Amino acid sequence: MRAAFATAVTDLAARDRRVMLLTGDLGYMALEPFAERHPDRFVNVGVAEQNMVGIATGLAEAGFVPFVYSIATFATLRPFEFVRNGPLLHRLPVRIVGIGGGFEYGHAGPTHHGTEDVGVMRTLTGMTVIAPADHRQARTALEATWDLPGPIYYRLGKDDKTVVPGLNGRFTPGRAEIIRDGRDLLIVTMGSVAPEAVTAANLLAARGVEAAVMVVAAINPPPTDDLVRAATGVPLVVTVEAHSIVGGAGSLLAETIADHGLGCRLVRCGVRSAPDGRSGGTDFYHRVHGLNGPAVAETTLAALKRRPEARPQAA
Repeated sequence: MRAAFATAVTDLAARDRRVMLLTGDLGYMALEPFAERHPDRFVNVGVAEQNMVGIATGLAEAGFVPFVYSIATFATLRPFEFVRNGPLLHRLPVRIVGIGGGFEYGHAGPTHHGTEDVGVMRTLTGMTVIAPADHRQARTALEATWDLPGPIYYRLGKDDKTVVPGLNGRFTPGRAEIIRDGRDLLIVTMGSVAPEAVTAANLLAARGVEAAVMVVAAINPPPTDDLVRAATGVPLVVTVEAHSIVGGAGSLLAETIADHGLGCRLVRCGVRSAPDGRSGGTDFYHRVHGLNGPAVAETTLAALKRRPEARPQAA
Protein backbone atom coordinates (compact mmCIF):
# COMPACT_ATOMS: atom_id res chain seq x y z
CA MET A 1 0.00 0.00 0.00
CA ARG A 2 3.03 2.29 0.26
CA ALA A 3 3.12 3.10 -3.45
CA ALA A 4 -0.65 3.63 -3.49
CA PHE A 5 -0.33 6.05 -0.60
CA ALA A 6 2.61 7.91 -2.17
CA THR A 7 0.73 8.33 -5.43
CA ALA A 8 -2.49 9.40 -3.75
CA VAL A 9 -0.92 11.95 -1.39
CA THR A 10 1.15 13.38 -4.25
CA ASP A 11 -1.99 13.85 -6.30
CA LEU A 12 -3.82 15.40 -3.34
CA ALA A 13 -0.99 17.88 -2.88
CA ALA A 14 -1.28 18.89 -6.53
CA ARG A 15 -4.96 19.70 -5.95
CA ASP A 16 -4.65 21.31 -2.52
CA ARG A 17 -1.69 23.41 -1.41
CA ARG A 18 -2.45 22.71 2.23
CA VAL A 19 -1.23 19.10 1.94
CA MET A 20 2.23 18.48 3.36
CA LEU A 21 4.24 15.30 3.99
CA LEU A 22 6.64 14.74 6.88
CA THR A 23 8.74 11.61 7.35
CA GLY A 24 10.79 10.27 10.21
CA ASP A 25 13.78 9.36 8.02
CA LEU A 26 11.80 6.63 6.24
CA GLY A 27 10.09 6.09 2.90
CA TYR A 28 13.08 5.73 0.60
CA MET A 29 12.04 4.31 -2.80
CA ALA A 30 8.45 5.28 -1.93
CA LEU A 31 8.09 8.99 -1.14
CA GLU A 32 10.34 10.37 -3.88
CA PRO A 33 7.39 11.27 -6.17
CA PHE A 34 6.05 13.66 -3.54
CA ALA A 35 9.48 15.11 -2.72
CA GLU A 36 10.21 15.73 -6.40
CA ARG A 37 6.85 17.31 -7.27
CA HIS A 38 6.35 19.26 -4.04
CA PRO A 39 9.80 19.87 -2.50
CA ASP A 40 8.58 22.92 -0.59
CA ARG A 41 6.00 20.77 1.25
CA PHE A 42 8.16 17.73 2.03
CA VAL A 43 10.14 17.58 5.29
CA ASN A 44 12.41 14.80 6.58
CA VAL A 45 12.59 15.50 10.30
CA GLY A 46 14.99 12.63 10.99
CA VAL A 47 14.53 9.95 13.65
CA ALA A 48 12.42 12.22 15.84
CA GLU A 49 8.82 11.04 15.77
CA GLN A 50 7.70 13.13 18.74
CA ASN A 51 9.08 16.27 17.15
CA MET A 52 7.49 15.26 13.85
CA VAL A 53 4.04 15.19 15.43
CA GLY A 54 4.77 18.47 17.22
CA ILE A 55 5.78 20.13 13.94
CA ALA A 56 2.69 18.71 12.23
CA THR A 57 0.49 20.07 15.01
CA GLY A 58 1.88 23.55 14.44
CA LEU A 59 1.44 23.23 10.68
CA ALA A 60 -2.17 22.11 11.13
CA GLU A 61 -2.80 25.06 13.44
CA ALA A 62 -1.44 27.29 10.67
CA GLY A 63 -3.92 25.89 8.14
CA PHE A 64 -2.02 23.00 6.54
CA VAL A 65 -3.08 19.33 6.32
CA PRO A 66 0.12 17.50 7.27
CA PHE A 67 0.70 13.76 6.81
CA VAL A 68 3.32 12.22 9.10
CA TYR A 69 4.88 8.96 7.88
CA SER A 70 6.69 6.22 9.78
CA ILE A 71 6.62 2.52 10.62
CA ALA A 72 3.36 1.71 12.45
CA THR A 73 4.89 1.16 15.88
CA PHE A 74 7.04 4.31 15.63
CA ALA A 75 4.16 6.42 14.30
CA THR A 76 1.86 5.55 17.21
CA LEU A 77 3.78 4.44 20.30
CA ARG A 78 6.75 6.81 20.39
CA PRO A 79 4.75 10.04 19.94
CA PHE A 80 1.54 8.92 21.68
CA GLU A 81 1.47 11.75 24.23
CA PHE A 82 2.24 14.29 21.49
CA VAL A 83 -0.65 12.93 19.41
CA ARG A 84 -3.00 13.09 22.40
CA ASN A 85 -2.04 16.56 23.57
CA GLY A 86 -1.61 18.06 20.11
CA PRO A 87 -3.93 17.20 17.21
CA LEU A 88 -6.41 15.24 19.29
CA LEU A 89 -7.12 17.75 22.05
CA HIS A 90 -7.02 20.65 19.59
CA ARG A 91 -9.05 18.79 16.92
CA LEU A 92 -6.47 19.46 14.22
CA PRO A 93 -6.23 17.66 10.85
CA VAL A 94 -2.94 15.79 11.37
CA ARG A 95 -2.84 12.52 9.39
CA ILE A 96 -0.68 9.83 11.01
CA VAL A 97 0.45 7.16 8.54
CA GLY A 98 1.73 3.91 10.06
CA ILE A 99 3.35 1.56 7.55
CA GLY A 100 3.74 -2.19 7.99
CA GLY A 101 1.04 -2.97 10.54
CA GLY A 102 1.22 -6.44 12.04
CA PHE A 103 4.30 -8.45 11.09
CA GLU A 104 5.20 -6.87 7.76
CA TYR A 105 8.59 -5.85 9.15
CA GLY A 106 9.05 -9.44 10.30
CA HIS A 107 12.82 -9.90 10.29
CA ALA A 108 13.37 -6.48 11.92
CA GLY A 109 12.08 -7.97 15.15
CA PRO A 110 9.41 -7.10 17.72
CA THR A 111 10.44 -3.45 18.01
CA HIS A 112 9.14 -3.05 14.44
CA HIS A 113 5.99 -5.18 14.76
CA GLY A 114 2.79 -3.14 14.78
CA THR A 115 0.59 -5.28 17.00
CA GLU A 116 -0.72 -2.64 19.40
CA ASP A 117 -1.18 0.39 17.15
CA VAL A 118 -4.90 0.14 16.45
CA GLY A 119 -5.69 -0.53 20.10
CA VAL A 120 -3.67 2.49 21.18
CA MET A 121 -5.28 4.80 18.63
CA ARG A 122 -8.78 3.51 19.43
CA THR A 123 -8.45 4.76 23.00
CA LEU A 124 -8.35 8.34 21.73
CA THR A 125 -11.89 9.65 21.49
CA GLY A 126 -12.07 11.74 18.33
CA MET A 127 -9.34 9.86 16.46
CA THR A 128 -10.47 8.38 13.15
CA VAL A 129 -8.77 4.99 12.62
CA ILE A 130 -8.59 3.36 9.19
CA ALA A 131 -6.91 0.04 8.34
CA PRO A 132 -7.35 -0.84 4.64
CA ALA A 133 -7.12 -4.44 3.51
CA ASP A 134 -5.29 -3.89 0.21
CA HIS A 135 -3.75 -1.13 -1.90
CA ARG A 136 -6.92 -0.46 -3.87
CA GLN A 137 -8.94 0.11 -0.72
CA ALA A 138 -6.12 2.23 0.69
CA ARG A 139 -6.39 4.61 -2.24
CA THR A 140 -10.18 4.80 -1.95
CA ALA A 141 -10.03 5.33 1.81
CA LEU A 142 -7.49 8.12 1.51
CA GLU A 143 -9.54 9.92 -1.13
CA ALA A 144 -12.69 9.59 1.00
CA THR A 145 -11.26 10.77 4.31
CA TRP A 146 -8.17 12.95 3.91
CA ASP A 147 -10.07 16.20 4.47
CA LEU A 148 -12.21 15.07 7.41
CA PRO A 149 -12.01 17.30 10.49
CA GLY A 150 -9.75 16.16 13.33
CA PRO A 151 -6.86 13.69 13.34
CA ILE A 152 -6.72 10.40 11.42
CA TYR A 153 -4.58 7.29 11.83
CA TYR A 154 -4.03 5.29 8.63
CA ARG A 155 -2.65 1.79 9.18
CA LEU A 156 -1.18 0.75 5.85
CA GLY A 157 0.55 -2.42 4.68
CA LYS A 158 3.61 -2.60 2.47
CA ASP A 159 2.09 -4.89 -0.19
CA ASP A 160 1.18 -3.10 -3.44
CA LYS A 161 0.29 -6.24 -5.42
CA THR A 162 -2.11 -8.47 -3.48
CA VAL A 163 -5.81 -7.74 -4.00
CA VAL A 164 -8.52 -9.03 -1.66
CA PRO A 165 -11.08 -10.98 -3.76
CA GLY A 166 -14.51 -9.40 -3.78
CA LEU A 167 -13.46 -6.12 -2.18
CA ASN A 168 -12.85 -4.18 -5.39
CA GLY A 169 -11.35 -1.27 -3.48
CA ARG A 170 -14.64 -0.34 -1.82
CA PHE A 171 -14.52 1.93 1.24
CA THR A 172 -17.12 4.12 2.91
CA PRO A 173 -16.45 5.92 6.21
CA GLY A 174 -18.30 4.27 9.06
CA ARG A 175 -19.17 1.17 7.03
CA ALA A 176 -17.86 -2.38 6.68
CA GLU A 177 -17.73 -4.43 3.48
CA ILE A 178 -19.15 -7.93 3.02
CA ILE A 179 -16.95 -9.65 0.44
CA ARG A 180 -18.40 -13.15 0.73
CA ASP A 181 -21.81 -14.45 1.79
CA GLY A 182 -22.31 -17.41 4.10
CA ARG A 183 -24.95 -18.62 6.53
CA ASP A 184 -22.94 -20.77 8.94
CA LEU A 185 -20.68 -18.15 10.54
CA LEU A 186 -19.13 -14.73 10.07
CA ILE A 187 -15.40 -14.01 9.66
CA VAL A 188 -14.44 -10.39 10.35
CA THR A 189 -10.97 -9.28 9.31
CA MET A 190 -8.91 -6.10 9.53
CA GLY A 191 -5.90 -4.90 7.56
CA SER A 192 -3.54 -6.67 5.19
CA VAL A 193 -4.08 -10.11 6.75
CA ALA A 194 -7.50 -10.16 5.03
CA PRO A 195 -6.37 -12.56 2.25
CA GLU A 196 -5.77 -15.20 4.94
CA ALA A 197 -9.39 -14.81 6.05
CA VAL A 198 -10.53 -15.39 2.47
CA THR A 199 -8.30 -18.46 2.22
CA ALA A 200 -9.84 -19.77 5.44
CA ALA A 201 -13.35 -19.27 4.05
CA ASN A 202 -12.39 -21.19 0.89
CA LEU A 203 -11.01 -24.07 2.97
CA LEU A 204 -14.13 -24.11 5.11
CA ALA A 205 -16.34 -24.20 2.00
CA ALA A 206 -14.47 -27.30 0.86
CA ARG A 207 -15.53 -28.87 4.17
CA GLY A 208 -19.15 -27.88 3.68
CA VAL A 209 -19.10 -24.81 5.94
CA GLU A 210 -20.20 -21.52 4.41
CA ALA A 211 -18.59 -18.51 6.05
CA ALA A 212 -19.46 -14.91 5.32
CA VAL A 213 -16.41 -12.64 5.25
CA MET A 214 -16.49 -8.99 6.28
CA VAL A 215 -13.65 -6.49 5.90
CA VAL A 216 -13.60 -3.78 8.56
CA ALA A 217 -11.32 -0.95 7.45
CA ALA A 218 -13.22 1.88 9.17
CA ILE A 219 -12.27 1.01 12.75
CA ASN A 220 -13.14 4.25 14.47
CA PRO A 221 -15.84 5.50 14.29
CA PRO A 222 -16.88 1.84 14.13
CA PRO A 223 -19.35 0.42 11.58
CA THR A 224 -21.68 -0.63 14.37
CA ASP A 225 -24.86 -1.03 12.32
CA ASP A 226 -23.11 -3.24 9.75
CA LEU A 227 -21.50 -5.38 12.47
CA VAL A 228 -24.79 -5.88 14.31
CA ARG A 229 -26.61 -6.73 11.10
CA ALA A 230 -23.99 -9.25 9.99
CA ALA A 231 -23.58 -10.91 13.41
CA THR A 232 -27.29 -11.26 14.09
CA GLY A 233 -28.50 -14.79 13.46
CA VAL A 234 -25.13 -16.51 13.13
CA PRO A 235 -23.89 -18.83 15.89
CA LEU A 236 -20.24 -17.84 15.63
CA VAL A 237 -18.13 -14.80 14.75
CA VAL A 238 -14.39 -15.26 14.12
CA THR A 239 -12.08 -12.24 13.98
CA VAL A 240 -8.77 -12.36 12.10
CA GLU A 241 -6.18 -9.65 12.65
CA ALA A 242 -2.39 -9.25 12.70
CA HIS A 243 -2.74 -7.36 15.96
CA SER A 244 -3.15 -8.11 19.63
CA ILE A 245 -6.52 -9.63 20.43
CA VAL A 246 -6.87 -6.70 22.84
CA GLY A 247 -7.90 -3.39 21.30
CA GLY A 248 -8.29 -4.31 17.65
CA ALA A 249 -10.99 -6.05 15.62
CA GLY A 250 -11.51 -8.74 18.26
CA SER A 251 -12.21 -6.16 20.94
CA LEU A 252 -14.43 -4.20 18.58
CA LEU A 253 -16.58 -7.28 17.93
CA ALA A 254 -16.67 -8.23 21.62
CA GLU A 255 -17.86 -4.73 22.50
CA THR A 256 -20.49 -4.79 19.76
CA ILE A 257 -21.81 -8.22 20.74
CA ALA A 258 -22.01 -7.23 24.42
CA ASP A 259 -23.47 -3.77 23.85
CA HIS A 260 -26.26 -5.08 21.62
CA GLY A 261 -26.99 -8.35 23.41
CA LEU A 262 -26.24 -10.51 20.40
CA GLY A 263 -26.48 -14.26 20.91
CA CYS A 264 -23.42 -15.37 18.96
CA ARG A 265 -20.13 -16.71 20.27
CA LEU A 266 -16.84 -14.98 19.44
CA VAL A 267 -13.44 -16.49 18.63
CA ARG A 268 -10.54 -14.05 18.24
CA CYS A 269 -7.63 -15.03 16.01
CA GLY A 270 -4.80 -12.63 16.74
CA VAL A 271 -1.66 -12.13 18.78
CA ARG A 272 -1.93 -13.73 22.22
CA SER A 273 1.70 -14.30 23.19
CA ALA A 274 4.74 -12.13 23.85
CA PRO A 275 7.80 -12.27 21.56
CA ASP A 276 9.89 -15.39 22.22
CA GLY A 277 13.13 -14.52 20.44
CA ARG A 278 12.38 -16.30 17.19
CA SER A 279 12.58 -14.28 13.98
CA GLY A 280 11.15 -14.68 10.52
CA GLY A 281 9.09 -13.14 7.76
CA THR A 282 5.41 -12.27 7.73
CA ASP A 283 4.27 -15.76 6.72
CA PHE A 284 6.33 -17.25 9.55
CA TYR A 285 4.69 -15.01 12.15
CA HIS A 286 1.24 -15.68 10.73
CA ARG A 287 1.86 -19.41 11.22
CA VAL A 288 3.23 -18.90 14.74
CA HIS A 289 0.16 -16.92 15.78
CA GLY A 290 -2.40 -19.06 13.94
CA LEU A 291 -3.24 -16.36 11.42
CA ASN A 292 -2.68 -18.13 8.12
CA GLY A 293 -5.67 -19.50 6.23
CA PRO A 294 -5.35 -23.17 7.25
CA ALA A 295 -4.89 -22.29 10.93
CA VAL A 296 -7.91 -19.97 10.93
CA ALA A 297 -10.00 -22.68 9.23
CA GLU A 298 -8.99 -25.28 11.84
CA THR A 299 -9.68 -22.89 14.71
CA THR A 300 -13.11 -22.19 13.24
CA LEU A 301 -13.98 -25.86 12.78
CA ALA A 302 -12.94 -26.61 16.35
CA ALA A 303 -15.12 -23.76 17.61
CA LEU A 304 -18.12 -24.98 15.64
CA LYS A 305 -17.76 -28.43 17.20
CA ARG A 306 -17.72 -27.07 20.74
CA ARG A 307 -21.12 -26.82 22.33
CA PRO A 308 -21.86 -23.53 24.08
CA GLU A 309 -21.63 -23.78 27.84
CA ALA A 310 -25.03 -23.91 29.53
CA ARG A 311 -25.94 -20.78 31.42
CA PRO A 312 -26.65 -21.27 35.14
CA GLN A 313 -30.34 -21.08 35.97
CA ALA A 314 -31.55 -18.38 38.31
CA ALA A 315 -32.49 -19.66 41.76
